[in-house]
Amino acid sequence: MDALINSHFIIPFLISMFLAINMGGSGTGPAFSVAYGANVLRKTAIPSLFGLMVFLGTITAGKTTATTVGNGLINPILMNYAQVSIILFSVSISLLIANLFGIPQSTSQATVLAIIAPGIYFHEFNSNTIFVEVIPTWFVLPIISFILSFLIGKYIYTPLRRRGYTISSKINDHYMLRGAIVFASLYVAFSIGANNVANASGPLTSMTINELGISTTSPRVLTLIMIMSTMVVAPSFGIGSSVFGEKILKNTGKELFLFGRIEAVIIAVISASLLLAASILKGVPTSLVQLNVGAILGIGVARLGPKNIFRKTAVRRFFLMWLIAPIVAFLTSWYLTYLADKFGYL
Repeated sequence: MDALINSHFIIPFLISMFLAINMGGSGTGPAFSVAYGANVLRKTAIPSLFGLMVFLGTITAGKTTATTVGNGLINPILMNYAQVSIILFSVSISLLIANLFGIPQSTSQATVLAIIAPGIYFHEFNSNTIFVEVIPTWFVLPIISFILSFLIGKYIYTPLRRRGYTISSKINDHYMLRGAIVFASLYVAFSIGANNVANASGPLTSMTINELGISTTSPRVLTLIMIMSTMVVAPSFGIGSSVFGEKILKNTGKELFLFGRIEAVIIAVISASLLLAASILKGVPTSLVQLNVGAILGIGVARLGPKNIFRKTAVRRFFLMWLIAPIVAFLTSWYLTYLADKFGYL
């Protein structure tokens, strides 16, 4: 118990809360941009709803991904307090940069690269998990999201639009459609909890086990530690949504293109379902941001054509930041690991 109140042990938990605040800001866009862009929810109601659903998703469906992040990417023995502090700090910096620019960023990609940096430095990373399972998922799922959204937009939504159903005020203002949009947004937030909270709670769980010398043979003990880490991380998502969410909601919900309420449901359901599948079936940390934007772009291309979508400045800025932020996380983590090792902290 002395370790629990030791200051060096608390530092990673404090950094994880800072990271969760940044993740909450970044995740608000893909979770509620569809509802905000369709003018169904007020922005003041979004942070509390977002935080609640993230917490529920983490508790009920987040264990598999947390295990992957904490144990599956590098040798879990490396996860001491100093190394976990470096990893979480590196991810936080990369996400803070993205949030300040108002660009929703892939927390999962930044986290994975921050974790594998010390794994590469110490030659202790799991190349099979990273190159066979994780990275291919990053490329395949956004493409699937785009294709599904494009097909639905072209062959289901567009015919309905031509017949005037999508612009009918009677249909668009119907309480069932409005309720479906809110439900879809909550579903996205739930999926974020199932996948993205693991980016902070996974390393914390492995660190706690290592620092306290706890046996990994007891599933009950592991579950309790994971729940403890989640209780620290998940509530901070709502705080991040309040701090950073408005600018990101504007970028993803208003600036890419003006979508209708039926489109909002399509976008949310596709992106959330793919993320939840990645969480439950494989436990792969995946970018909901990219799944969501892929779905937005897919249905946008079906409506307006590729030239009117991909030439938009906002789209180019998104792609650029998705490239820069994970690289920043990797380089920061690697250099701080080098310094910590040089001065004897690892």
